[in-house]
Amino acid sequence: MASNAFLLAALFLSCFLGFSHGNIHFSSLPRTLEVTASPKPGQVLKAGVDKISVTWVLNETVKAGSDSSYKNIKAKLCYAPVSQVDRAWRKTEDDLKKDKTCQFSIVEKQYNPANKTVQSFEWTVKRDIPTGTFFVRAYVLNSAGEEVAYGQTTDAKKGTNLFQIESITGRHISLDIASACFSAFSVVSLFGFFFIDKRKAKKAAAAAPGQ
Repeated sequence: MASNAFLLAALFLSCFLGFSHGNIHFSSLPRTLEVTASPKPGQVLKAGVDKISVTWVLNETVKAGSDSSYKNIKAKLCYAPVSQVDRAWRKTEDDLKKDKTCQFSIVEKQYNPANKTVQSFEWTVKRDIPTGTFFVRAYVLNSAGEEVAYGQTTDAKKGTNLFQIESITGRHISLDIASACFSAFSVVSLFGFFFIDKRKAKKAAAAAPGQ
């Protein structure tokens, strides 16, 4: 009995280690990129219309050669804390496999260690981006596609340089005009029918004594 319990415990431990091994935690990543985005703090962008210009460059404090494992840069649009409140599907987790902060990809580009100049990319906000407050984060990926460093447009608490995106409502101005016209027509028709009905009633009342 004891041997069976030991085997079960060993199996559980091996499974746990298998799942946890290789998981990357955000808190372990160095901030080696300087990242900027074109929206001004508090600016409101319209989904499907406005554009965001994202730039990134290796931080000057990074030691020469320490970026030898860098292969790609992946920029993402991320929810600010104010847009994560009471929304478990946007929750921040230290384990990047579970993290839901940065759900929208902007671009992934190859990293060139020989190019120390600012890299940039212009991105049109996708039509399916929901209304919310955002910032931009860029992850550095190694050859295995794993995150090894990062940079972002906001501070560590994600409270500065935030901007807003306004989603598409799904309504078009022509629909609003048609709806208003239909409502006006309905009101006029109602009064018309009421007026005709009253006239018929008056004619019927006037004709009644002579019959």
